[in-house]
Parts: sequence; structure tokens; C-alpha cells
Amino acid sequence: MDLPLIAPNPPRLSQLTEALSRVEASGTYSNHGPEARAFEREVTERLFGGRGATLAVNNATTGMMIALADAVGARGRGRMALMPGFTFAATAQAAWWAGLVPLVCDVDPDDWSASAREEERLLQRHGAGIAAVVPYATFGHAIDLDRYRWMAARHGVAVVVDAAASLGTIDAAGVNFGAGAPFPVVYSMHATKPFAVAEGGLIHCGDAGVIERLRAAANFGFTQPRIATIPGLNAKLPEVLAVMARARLETFDAVSASRGAVVRAYRENLSDRLTLQRAAQGEQAHGFFPVLLPRGSNRAGVSAALAREGIGAGAYFSPHLGEQPWVRDVAMIEPLPVCDDVGARVLSLPVTDTMTPADAHRIALALNRIVAAPRVAAVPRAIDHHETLVVGGGPAGTALLTATAKAGVLPALSRGLVIVEAGTTLGSGRLGNYAITSDSSADTFLTAVANNPHAEIAALVDHPATARVAAYRHGLGVPLVEVGPMLDALGDRLAQVVRSNGGQVMTGRRALSTRQEGGGWCTRIEDVATGTITEHRARHVVIATGGHQPIDRLAAQEVAGEPLSALAGGRLLQSDAVLSVGGTQMVADLIADARDPRIAVIGGSTSALTTIVALLKAPLPLGEGAITLLHRRPLRPFYPSAAAAQEEGFSDYGPDDICPVSGFVYRLAGFRLEARDLVQRMLGIDGRVPDPRVRLHRIGANEDARAREVIAQADVVVAALGYRPHALPVLDRSGTPIALSADVGGAMVDRHCRVCDAAGAPIAGLYGIGLAAGFVPWGRLGGEPSFRGQANGLWLWQNDVGMMIVDQLLGTQAKALTG
Repeated sequence: MDLPLIAPNPPRLSQLTEALSRVEASGTYSNHGPEARAFEREVTERLFGGRGATLAVNNATTGMMIALADAVGARGRGRMALMPGFTFAATAQAAWWAGLVPLVCDVDPDDWSASAREEERLLQRHGAGIAAVVPYATFGHAIDLDRYRWMAARHGVAVVVDAAASLGTIDAAGVNFGAGAPFPVVYSMHATKPFAVAEGGLIHCGDAGVIERLRAAANFGFTQPRIATIPGLNAKLPEVLAVMARARLETFDAVSASRGAVVRAYRENLSDRLTLQRAAQGEQAHGFFPVLLPRGSNRAGVSAALAREGIGAGAYFSPHLGEQPWVRDVAMIEPLPVCDDVGARVLSLPVTDTMTPADAHRIALALNRIVAAPRVAAVPRAIDHHETLVVGGGPAGTALLTATAKAGVLPALSRGLVIVEAGTTLGSGRLGNYAITSDSSADTFLTAVANNPHAEIAALVDHPATARVAAYRHGLGVPLVEVGPMLDALGDRLAQVVRSNGGQVMTGRRALSTRQEGGGWCTRIEDVATGTITEHRARHVVIATGGHQPIDRLAAQEVAGEPLSALAGGRLLQSDAVLSVGGTQMVADLIADARDPRIAVIGGSTSALTTIVALLKAPLPLGEGAITLLHRRPLRPFYPSAAAAQEEGFSDYGPDDICPVSGFVYRLAGFRLEARDLVQRMLGIDGRVPDPRVRLHRIGANEDARAREVIAQADVVVAALGYRPHALPVLDRSGTPIALSADVGGAMVDRHCRVCDAAGAPIAGLYGIGLAAGFVPWGRLGGEPSFRGQANGLWLWQNDVGMMIVDQLLGTQAKALTG
């Protein structure tokens, strides 16, 4: 191959005999010797404009390890390091060795570095759970370090920049990217990098004190002769490699100019069918030139076609970080749709020391011709026929799979199963976007993985996301921001089991409608990225699409005989918005000008009480009586037994309020965890003292003037009126919509989880599960006879309710196979 992807060209030791003789004469071969020290001074002056200080280390990975360990200290161990998914495995490895849990986020679609929006969202969500941010300067691209300086100050996080490929990247100020940065910036001098030595790394920082501390860390933590006072390891650059580094520095300007000319030739000649990384100001160092192939291209076919013309190609970084098996076991991985797209299409083209612009021109023309040829286009997959199609892979959809896995029948269900999820992963759905505590205990989540029959799922007991949930075992619920990563990890393992047993998991797909056809259903599915629509036939369809708070419900809702929308006007919010990440800050902004702010919360559901809990926790200027809860039904706490209720002096219950199966008082209607604690305080149960900031008002008849007065005087009115199902449009054989029970205000499902029409009749082959589905437990599932309403709970979904559906699916499937 006359134009290989990588052609290492480090300085030749055979031509450096004078310098090697100096090493021998000095008798020092490592330990921050004179050659390494001289290189540090020279590189600081020539590349970094004399700013700050630089430390030479044996490789960039150990440099990242000591920089991260120093930046976060002992208190950082076990916390998270936020990093982009489109990077090399060493980024996550270094964080893990420094005692941090990698938290992997998505990237920007233009420059492929960490998405600023995702970073900010996760920093707000996890707060002090994130100890460090580890941005990657993707392929030498100069990222905005001023933003990370601001981020470190605002969020109190450490920053260590992975700039492995960035020696030679010149920023807008004319110095090497990272010059004078207030935090460590780590570079590689590996033989395949633009600054090619055999091996080695550099750490640069504007704070010379940081570099001197890292110098000790690189020498076993010795701050005094052979006395370790800080954590350390052996990360020193040997003197022979320092000789090579000094020689590379002498020729580096010419090497960079030559490579820059090759890169410009690529940019001038590549087809606009190919997507290029956005160029930053200045000059970007390139170890190779990355492009994105058109969607649907056969990358292996493109690479093979280039190879036939003597041109090497690769695919850095594919698989990306979130697809690396070890990383998936130890990291918290966010949805990575852009990483998935970039990783699937990226192609790396040669940039070597000996190439010329003419070589780049030749490669560009060859690639332009190859991607235009129809033979490399991917062949569309035929429409599938399935036994069961599950619409929705969020908490309810994965709970169904969890129930099946715990019962040992997931392999059986997987044969003929397809799961359709609009997001990029199965698991948490929108759950992790809520800044509140769950109304399920930590054990509810943990039992999904503990002693699971599938080894890959049971292994999640040791996953860092599971450990974070387990830490709340003795608390009042688990923050949903902690639950989300665990459910995502669980969804990933469930998807593995489904696929390995013949099922399909279609993420990035949205179900549009399902239509009766023959003995089953035909579901129209849209590819979220491309808009392509396909039809999939299945004997059964399970709707697990979750719930929402429809805006039109506010228009019809009346309080004290008047429309709520008229009473509240522009001061009206839905509880879903307040409970989401950033929701209480929105409330703070709305009441900022009020001298004595007043908030009215309307509803008697868990969401109403949880809204108040969130407002009380937030740093809001709430005085006495600032929040009023307007509710119609009595507020009742859950109790594990009648004796426990009596012990606290709670007597507002009768025989019909006790579950005959469990003996629980208000098993279904009662508030739990944080909501229960607030209700007990507000009712003064067992001598508890009410929170003075909260008032209760039970709405009476239409002439309830006090309720109208509370709403009129409120600066913010929060409607917590519960959720309605995101029901999938259901059509009959002619394509006419079938009116569902949920469409006319009823429950979506019956007592067997079958979706019902507007008349209450079950529709064959159609099932529902999840938030607002309207299922009411009965029989051996328990529940108090007095309960009126719907029961939502992960425990039910991933146990009895999930298996109720699965038993029907597998029973029908078995009949079809034997009939």
C-alpha cells in the first residue's frame, strides 16, 4: 500500500548519537533527567509562548491519570468524570484508574467534541456527583477552553483536558492550543501522533505549581527524597525518549506545515457529499483526516475499494466509547445519538509526514468516485413479521422485560419480539430528567438485577449506576437523576438478551399508528433520523408509551365552579414542568419580583405533594403560608399495617381501606416516602410539626370563595392534575381510528391489561402498561376495596402486571406454534 493510513516517522536514534552520548556521560537515564528538563523548557518556550510550565511523562494515559487524581483529590474517588463518547478508550481508562466513574455524554454534530448543552444538563442534574470534566479536543480540534474555565468556576468541578492529538494545533493567538490554561492539558507524543516520538506525553498548565505537584506524582509521590507524601506512580519520561522529543521539536514547524498543506488539499477537493469536521480558528494538527460518509454507505466496502487503489483508511473512533464493552460495565452512559451517527459513518484518511498535497488530491478524487457509486449503498432490510411488538422502551417497557427476565422466560418471549423506542437506548426514557425523588424505594430498583437468572443482568449489581442507587437504601426514595443511569444500564443488558435470543431492538424509531390486519396488527414506524417509514406486522402490540399532562385538560378543568385557566391566567404552570430539571429555578424566576411570594398547587395526587416537596427543598424565598395545596380528596398516608397506623394515632381508615392480601392500610391510595412524610407533618400525625410554609385547603362546593381567592392572590399556580396516557393511534381494518376508553376519560386498559375501546370492550391483541394506563390491581395483586383510581408503580410493572401481559402473549404464541 503506497499511501498507508499511518506511517510513523519519529526521529532516528541512529542520527542522534551525539545526544545519546550526552545521556551516557550524564549517567542519568530517567528521573526527570537533564534531557527531559531541557525538553520541557524548550517546548514551553517554542510551542506555548513561554506561558506556564510543562511536564514530560512516559505516555499521555499516565499523564491523564496523575492529572485527574491530583485535580479531584481523595474526595473525588467514587464520583463521576464527565467526558464525551466520541473519544479513545484511554480517556475512560485514565478516569477509572484515578478512582472516578466515567459519565459519558453525547457530542456536538459539527466538531464532534462534547456537547455544551449535554454537559450543562448533566452538571445541573448530578451536581456534586460530578468531580471532574474531561473534555476531548477531538482529532486535534481546538475546543473553547474559556467555556471550561467558566464551567469550573460555576460548578466547582475540576477540569483536565484530553488533548492527545493536539500538539501542533495553533490557536487564534498563534500559540499551541492549551497555552497558559488554568487546568492541566495532556498531550500525546506517541509514534502515530503528529508530534511523533516512540512514546511519551506532555502535561501543560498555566499554573507552575500544579506542574511541580504532578512532577512529584510522576515520581511515586516523592516530594522529599524517597519520601512519598502524595499519591503517585512511575510516569517519568526516559532520557532516550527525551532526546527523540527534542529532535522532533527541532523539525516540528516544517512537519506541521507539510501536514497542513495535505489537509488543505483534502478540504479543497473532497465532495460535498462527505461531511467534514468544522474547522476552528488557527491551524489544526492532524494525525489523519476524518470525514463522515453519506448515511447508508457501506464503510467496509468504501475502505476495501480504497485499499484496491493503494490507499489506507480506518475508522477512529468506531466503536465509540459508549460501545466499548469494558466501558459499558463501569461507566454511566447517557444516550449518544450523535456519537452513534458519527461513529457509524466516520472514515479516517491518511495524513503522513511524507505525503504531498497531490497525494491528498488523489485520495479525495478516489473517495468522491467511490461514494458516488451505487454498489456501496446499504441494502434496505425487508419488512419484518413478529409475534409481539412493544411500543416504548422506557421504564414501563423495560419493566415488562424485567418481569420476563426475572421469571426466566425472556428468551422465549424474545423469539419473534421487536421493541420500538424513539430514544437511542432502552431504560429510563424521560425519568432521569426529573429533579425529584422517586416514590419507589431503592430496593424496588435493585430487585430488578439482584439474583437475576441472566448473568449479564445480575452482574449489574456491581455497576457504578447500581451502587449509586443502593446508597439510598435507607432513604425516602432515590433521586430520579440517579435512577436514570441504572435503568439505562439495565435496558442495555435487557436489549442484549433480547437480541441474543432472536429478538430485535429498534431504537431511534417512533411508532406512528397501528392498524388491524388479518389476525394481528400492522404498525407504521418512522426512523427518527431519516424520516423513513416502514410497516411491521405482529400478532400482538404492547403499548408502553408513558403518560403526559395534556394542555387541553387545563381548559376544561374547573376549580370552585370556575375554569382554572380563567382563574390563573398567565400564572399557570403544569407540575411536570416544575418537577423537571431546572423547574424550580423557573419558579424562582417567576416570583423574583414578589415581596411575599405566594404559590398555589392544585391537586391531591402524588405529583401535587411531590411538587411541594421540590419547592420546599429549593432555595426559594418562601415565608409562612407561601404555598397552599388545594385538594378535593382527603390526604392519606400509607401504613404497613393497621397496628402501625394505630401506634401513630392515625385512625382515618376503615375495613375497606385495608388490603386483604398484604394488610397494608391505603396500599394504593396512600402517599409514600417523601410525599407521605409531608402529609404526616401537615396532618400533625403523632405529634409531627407542620411546615409553616405550607397551608392545606380542601376544596368544597362551587361557592368555595376561599379557593378562588388563593388562586387569585398566587404569583404562580401549579396544576398537578395527574397524567393521561400517550396512547398510540389505533385504526381498524379500513384505517378508521378506533375510539379508545382513554380518549373519553376512562382507563386505557382493563383488569387484564388489555386496551379497551370507548365502550369498554377489550381489543384483541392489544395490551397496555405504564404511567396513566389506568390499571387497578385485583385478586392476588391486592389493594384496598375502597380504592378508586389507577395504580402506577415500577414494582407492579416489573412483577405481577408485567407477567400478566407476558402470560397472555406466551400463551397465545404457544397455541399458534402447536395449533
